[in-house]
Amino acid sequence: MSGTEQARKTAETLTYSAGFGNEHGSEAVPGALPHGRNSPQRAPLGLYAEQLSGSAFTEPRAHNRRSWLYRIRPSAAHPPFVRVDNGAVRTAPFAEAVPDPNRLRWDPLPEPAPGTDFLAGLWTLGGNGDATQRTGMAIHLYSANSSMTDRVFSDSDGELLIVPERGGLLVRTELGLLRAEPGHVVLVPRGVRFRVELLDATARGYVCENYGQPFVLPDLGPIGANGLAAARDFLAPVAAFEDREGPVEVVNKFCGNLWSATYGHSPLDVVAWHGNHSPYVYDLRRFNVLGSISFDHPDPSIFTVLTSPSDTPGLAGVDFVVFAPRWLVGEDTFRPPYFHRNVMSEYMGLIEGAYDAKAGGFVPGGGSLHNMMSAHGPDRETFDRASAAELKPQKIDDGLAFMFETRWPVTATAQASAADHLQHGYDDVWQGLSRNFRP
Repeated sequence: MSGTEQARKTAETLTYSAGFGNEHGSEAVPGALPHGRNSPQRAPLGLYAEQLSGSAFTEPRAHNRRSWLYRIRPSAAHPPFVRVDNGAVRTAPFAEAVPDPNRLRWDPLPEPAPGTDFLAGLWTLGGNGDATQRTGMAIHLYSANSSMTDRVFSDSDGELLIVPERGGLLVRTELGLLRAEPGHVVLVPRGVRFRVELLDATARGYVCENYGQPFVLPDLGPIGANGLAAARDFLAPVAAFEDREGPVEVVNKFCGNLWSATYGHSPLDVVAWHGNHSPYVYDLRRFNVLGSISFDHPDPSIFTVLTSPSDTPGLAGVDFVVFAPRWLVGEDTFRPPYFHRNVMSEYMGLIEGAYDAKAGGFVPGGGSLHNMMSAHGPDRETFDRASAAELKPQKIDDGLAFMFETRWPVTATAQASAADHLQHGYDDVWQGLSRNFRP
């Protein structure tokens, strides 16, 4: 049985614990999880007790993130890390280029060389802020044709939101296993070690690296108690451990650089755990879309799945937004997204199908960047069609698009600005929007 077949067989048997932000608890071996205390004098089954803190100890309870891990070996038992090549991974502050006010769009990443795994296939498009100050975000893409074998990755700079576009993933984390197919997203918290195995011959997708406050579900305000992404639809892993001897490379992203150490064992050896600093997988098709049932197109904020708050209420470090299947019923309404300029900066990607504001050129695996105050909206063909359409109820179910929206301009990396797959004629999609004014 091939590695891909074995990974898919494993993925098909997974079970989960439901609920975003819950205090989850799980043990892979009965009796491994202590009760009544976190750090007993002797942890059960000869395990080591270890706390993984994703927030400062004294942050308010509602914002505090931590999990207790009960593992075969403590994380402290490792050799020194040494610098390794960063490959195509870049980190804020992005100083190698100046922020570009132009509208930019890219085709999908080229196919990688044989033997490229998830980590080697990471390619940074751009971002903002400063990872060392825990502000801002980065946009990466990945393209892989090989599983991570004897290799584990962790990100000390931020949490990772992985958005598969092609090919399924089996994500083995310290806290357990997650299966993600295109249309799912995986959220790996800051500092959690993981390995990505492919469920298909190739895999491709997007990654948002969030340096700032951890993602949370957005407040619902006047919407009420229900709608958008439901907490119960986020699935956390149950404990599953590797008890393996032998060399394993552990790569740590720290302050923008990759560091490597070769362990003599697998660090994915957590037999039991409890807490709320945990990974999740979420099916974007479970998003409960809300919209207008009278007139006008709602602002895209109504499609927010997760948000990373800033120190200014309502102003996100980064929002993750999905344009999921939905009905359009607005009367006397231009139904596609309207023309606009935005103080926020928007990176949009496409998981499948087509996007209702673009008639061509925006394909799955590709993406567009509209920095703050850059004018954008439907292309000419979409505008003409929507302006003349019969306004009967319409189901939008032929595509799945998403957006990383951020408070600061996104500076594209030098490799993104010079990439062969950058579309140099993107501005042309708005040509032909003629003068229709009739005094």
